Amino acid sequence: MNERHRSGCPINLTLEILGDKWSLLIIRDMMFGNRRHFRELLHGSEEGIASNILADRLKRLLAQGVISKRDDPSHKQKAIYSLTERGVELLPIFAHIGAWGRRYLPVSEELSIRAQLLEEGGPVMWERFMQELRAEHIGAARGEQAAASPTVREELQAAYQGVMARKAGEAQEA
Repeated sequence: MNERHRSGCPINLTLEILGDKWSLLIIRDMMFGNRRHFRELLHGSEEGIASNILADRLKRLLAQGVISKRDDPSHKQKAIYSLTERGVELLPIFAHIGAWGRRYLPVSEELSIRAQLLEEGGPVMWERFMQELRAEHIGAARGEQAAASPTVREELQAAYQGVMARKAGEAQEA
């Protein structure tokens, strides 16, 4: 067995790649927030990752083939990060983590609505979302019928905005 790994257990090996919160949050932000540039990842999440941690985790995710990096044609000094097939296939795990968190932790309604919709949508919605992610990140075809309808990300964002609007209306009434 390779000396670099603690064991050949698939859970251990996966945790060696994804076992810290920052790696998972970077993938989450790429997947659900479509954040693809370093600055977007640095400033776009509520958790406030430090730039050196972000750079380290991006390097690690690149080395493990979970994400890829290419030059941004619109700006010489920018890079675009994308999920690879390995990264896209993490979506069901994120759906399960979100469902577990909603069930057992004190989540906020606005930040858990996406997890609720993914749980309710189940594998059919997950597969649709993975196809959309493949089209955005890998360049796979999305399909004609899918191209005409809202994306899963748009549906999730609309639900989030709906909760935020309702809460803002309730706050004004109070």
